[in-house]
This record gives sequence, C-alpha cells and structure tokens, in this order.
Amino acid sequence: METIGLSQYDQFMLLSGEKHDGYVMVTVSEDRLTLKADFFPPSATGGRPLDAENISYALARSSISSGIIWENIHQAINECNINNYPQREVIIARGSPPVSEILEYFQMNPKLKPVELAPKGNERLDYRELSPFIIVKKDQRLAKRKSRKEGVLGRDIYGQEIPYGTVKPTGVSGGENTRSDDQFIYADIDGQLIENKGTLNIQENLVIKGAVDYRTGNIIFPGDVVIEGPVSDGFKIYSGGSLTIKQTFDVTEVTTKTDLIVAGGIIGRGRGLIKVGGELKTKFIENCKSASRKSVTVDTEIINSSIYTMEKLEMNEKGMIIGSEIYAVQGIHVGSIGKKSGKASKIHCGVDFTAQQEQEKYNTQLQIIAAKLKKIRELLEADRSEYPEPVPDSPEAERRKKMEDLHEKLVSEQNKCSSKAGAVLARLNANEDATVEAIGEIASGTLIEICQVALFVSAPLRNVRIRLDRSKGKLITESLKSQPAAAAKS
Repeated sequence: METIGLSQYDQFMLLSGEKHDGYVMVTVSEDRLTLKADFFPPSATGGRPLDAENISYALARSSISSGIIWENIHQAINECNINNYPQREVIIARGSPPVSEILEYFQMNPKLKPVELAPKGNERLDYRELSPFIIVKKDQRLAKRKSRKEGVLGRDIYGQEIPYGTVKPTGVSGGENTRSDDQFIYADIDGQLIENKGTLNIQENLVIKGAVDYRTGNIIFPGDVVIEGPVSDGFKIYSGGSLTIKQTFDVTEVTTKTDLIVAGGIIGRGRGLIKVGGELKTKFIENCKSASRKSVTVDTEIINSSIYTMEKLEMNEKGMIIGSEIYAVQGIHVGSIGKKSGKASKIHCGVDFTAQQEQEKYNTQLQIIAAKLKKIRELLEADRSEYPEPVPDSPEAERRKKMEDLHEKLVSEQNKCSSKAGAVLARLNANEDATVEAIGEIASGTLIEICQVALFVSAPLRNVRIRLDRSKGKLITESLKSQPAAAAKS
C-alpha cells in the first residue's frame, strides 16, 4: 500500500493501494485539533484489507503524531474488514486545545441580583412583596476575589504547540461606601446597592422618582426614603431613617424610625396605619390611625382619625379636629375642635398612651383570669360537696389535686398581672402640665381629658386654654387673651 503525505488541503487520502484494496480518507479540522477518517473496506471481488500498521506508518508520514485514538482506529478496521461495512467520520486523532489565562477579578455576589418578576410555572406571586432595589446591610459581602488562573498551552494533531490567550472577566470594583480586603468587597453602611459600569456603590438614601406601585413593590429600606410620586393603595413602606413624600399620601401601612414628612395630606381610607419614631408633619390627616414618638404638626384638618403622640399636637389657626380622638402627652394647640353636627371629638392629654395600652392589656388578662378562677372555684366547691374526703390515689383524689393545682397557678398569675398593672398605673399620668389650647371654637359635645380628669364641653368655648388644677382636682378654662379664668364643671 502507498501512503499519501500531508497536503495543503484539509481533506486527503491517508492510505491508498490497488484499485480493489481498502483505503482511508481523512479530514483535518480548521483548527487542526481534530482528525476524522472515513474507512472503506476492500472490494468484494478481492483486495487487501486495511492494516493498523500501515495506517500507523501513514500517520507518521503525514506528521500526525499527537492525540491518536487507536481504539477508534482498530474498531473501524475490524468493521471494514470483517463486516465489509464503511465507517465514516471516525475521530482518530484529537489534539488538546489551549486553556486561556484568566486574570484576577472581583465577582459580584450572585445573591445580590435583582429579583425575577416573571412567575415560574403555576407559581403565584404577590408583586407587592417583590422589589427591584438591592438592599444591603453593613459588612455584607458584595463581591468575592477570584484568583488568577494560569493558561495552558494547547497542542494540535501535528504536535505543534498552540499559544493560549488571556481573558479579562467583566468583574466589579468597590466604589462609594464600600471597602475591600484580599478576599471580598464589603458594604460599609446599610443602604441601596447600585452597580454603575462595574463599580459598586451604596446609596445611603433611597430616592424614588416615580410612584410606589407594582413596579417598586413594598418599600423596605434601612435609611432615609424620598418618594416623589404617589403611593398606590395597598403598598407598605418601612424606613430605617426618615420618610419624605412630596405628594398626597394614600397610606396603607408605614413605619419610620425617625421623621415622616408629607408635602400633601395623608389619606388612610379607614385602615391606614402609621408608626413614626420621630416627628410627623403633614397638611391634613383623614381616616387614619397614627402614632408618633415626637410632635405631630398638621396644617389644616384631622378628620375621623386617631392620633397618638408622646409630645404635642400642633395646628395653625385654621387647623380643625373633626370626629377624631387625640392622645397627646404634652397637650395640643389647634384652631378649633369639632363642629355643630357630626361625630364628637375626644382629646386625651397628659397620659402616656403606651402605658394606657399596657394597662388595658393587663386589665383584659385580669378579667380572663378572674373568670377562670370563678369557674374552678365552683367546680372545687361541687367536688368537695360530693367527695368531702376522697380516697387517696383514687380517680377522685387525682381530679381534686389537678383542680387545686390549677387554682393555685391561676392565683399566682393573677398576683403577677396585678403587680404589673400597678407598676404601669404609676407611670400612666406622664404630664400634669399638659394643656389644650384652641384659638377658635371647641364645639359642644367634645370630651377633654387631662391626666384622667375629664371635662365635657356642654356649650361652645372660644379662644381658651384648658388645664388641670391640681389643688382642686378638676379642669379649668382660661382665656388665651389673658382674661380672668373661668372654672369649668368637670
């Protein structure tokens, strides 16, 4: 048989002979990493079969020396010689491709990617619970350093080395409010993570240019939040700092660690709930429940709402309280309270409403315990009447013992609850100097209460200050124009 050497073409005759002999055609891949062969058996009329030794010699003459797969060659020869069946595109040599060098880089934490808003399969999503914002905590790992990987030279089927390339991955780098060491990039503060052209920055404040709706989801942020658009009904907001809203606020539920400032008014639709760790300032409040640790300032109206403040409620000369209940530890200053028709307002000052709520909780617990004690005592009395001295270790004696143990436990719980209620009662009246000041009119039907001493306004009062006279134990009214004081029936 004659061997045909390497040609400039990617396909050539590797092994040939007489007309009826078996032969092999090979194809070299463009990258010279793969050699495929077509094996043809000898003619049925006679001819020499394929031979591995001849093929080996032919490969050597063609300078093919690397990655030869003899197992495939022998299998193809056998199929041709024994079964007289051609074998096509058999890979008989494979080089090793080069492995690129990968430069060192920081890989962003995959857990910090934005959430996918598209549901998977039959999965049901509450889109209010999803957010496009990436919120991180101080010291959280933002990215991990990936070490450089050495490149590896390749080798083609002719044994020639193939140089490797260099890959520079698209990594990230630390920016504003981040820090890094030999292993990680960390967050230096709580805030919103923003990637800008591969740089990781943490923004201390969250500014939402548009509306809070299904595109933003509920807002939960550790720092200050500014919302320039409207807030859609049903969405909740939590701010670990202050919250500023530049329009009217359609509130469902909001909690702020510091101040809440609303340029427009607050509309609660009867179910709005606000918890403010600092001051609350707004234009008006309607149909809402709000609690603030510091002062509440409302420009115009408080309508059908419950307002709680540990400091003072401040309203201007035109400010009106209509059909609402106000709890203000330091008192209130308003334009007017109530109107001739409609639901009357109730004003409670000087009382720590948190202590009052605790007291109500303990009172409820005491009522429940008292009802249980009454029932167990009735059962014990009936049992003692039926079994004055039950036989020891009998079912009756065991039942008696369980009831007596329960009675003892309830008495202990009652004493503990009474002790706690007494401690709360001691701090209930927090400010006996609290006052109620109305520049305009306080409508008849309004209830004024300072440190649990009440005044029912039976006739309209104008331009007055109402305060507690400790010596008399009742509320008195004084003219804000420094006119002589007039006692009010309490």
